[in-house]
Order: sequence, then C-alpha cells, then structure tokens
Amino acid sequence: MAVPLDAESRAWLDDLRGAGAAREQAVARLHALLLRATRFETSRRRASQPHLRGDLDDIAQEAADDALLAVLTRLDEFRGLSRFTTWAYKFALYQASVTVRRRAWQGREVPVEDNAWAVLSDAAAGPGETVETSELLRAIRDGIAGVLTPNQRDVLVALALNEVPIDVLAERRHTTRGALYKTLHDARRRLRRHLEKSGHAPGGTTKEVT
Repeated sequence: MAVPLDAESRAWLDDLRGAGAAREQAVARLHALLLRATRFETSRRRASQPHLRGDLDDIAQEAADDALLAVLTRLDEFRGLSRFTTWAYKFALYQASVTVRRRAWQGREVPVEDNAWAVLSDAAAGPGETVETSELLRAIRDGIAGVLTPNQRDVLVALALNEVPIDVLAERRHTTRGALYKTLHDARRRLRRHLEKSGHAPGGTTKEVT
C-alpha cells in the first residue's frame, strides 16, 4: 500500500520520470549512488569468493549498471515504505552479489553428478555415522539416481549438493531462476516420497538435499 512520500523521494521520482537535462542529471546521480554501494559490497564479498575473476571496480561497474536498469524499470513499484535511496540501495546490493557469484564461476565447469556421489559416499562412510544414517544416505543417493528425471537430478545435485549459485545455473542452462526453483521443488517432493516409501522419514540429515 502506498504511503505519502517524503520530499526527497518525490523529487527523485519526478526527476527520473521527467525528460531532458533534469532526468539525465538524476540518472547520473543515481548511478553514482548505486556504484558506491556496489563497490562496497563487491569488496566485502571478495574474501569469501576465492575463484573471483576480474577487477573489482569493473565488477562493481557492471553491478551498478544492472542495478540502475532495474531501478528505472521498477519506479512504479516504489511505495514509499522507505526513502527512495534506501529502496534503490537494495537493488545495488542484490546486483553486486549476483555479479560476484557470476564472475566467481566464470570459466568454471558446473559440477553435476560425479561430485554428488562422492559427497554422499564420503558422508555414508564416515566413522561417526550410525548404521541408520548410512542407510538413509544410501537411500537418498538411490532416490536421486532412480526416481528423479535427468533434469531434476541435474538441478538438485548442482544446487543442493554442489552449491552452484542459482543465478549461475540459470545462465548456464538458459532458463530462469523461477523455473529452476520449480524444478528443485518438484525434485525434493519426489525424493521425499521415495524416502517415505522406503521407510526413511526425512529428518535433519536430509534437510539440505530434500
């Protein structure tokens, strides 16, 4: 629900929806604001992305460009629940995280099945695992191999086991995040049914992959 806008937010919207020099100046100011946010966020995230490729400022520029486009195409969605600049900052932070993840996977192969079997086999063979846990992990592995479609298996293994970022997988498979979420949901539901039928009720051990 829309609320009365503060004067600063109203001025931003008026200028960005206008034309001529006023709009151009507003777009430039907005891009500069977004760039400051993306530079901060890309720098903060670099430590946790050992495979990150490319110059940080170049990554921040790309993220700021994408964030600017997102803000300009969604001006009608601004409802005044926060200041306009606060609302716009969220786009910058999101795009920075997406761009960092994408660059970190640039040139890397997306792992599918081989790594997943190793993960589950190692977990099942661990010295601290009980017989019940080993049987459950084997049931999960058998379910992934036997009851999922090839597409469901690839998506679940990539996202849930090999921790491929969903935006990276969407880009590689030429699809959307929404389509991948739907595939992942269907795969988890089918795998959960398999575990129930085989006498393995999903619990804490399977939460991450089911």
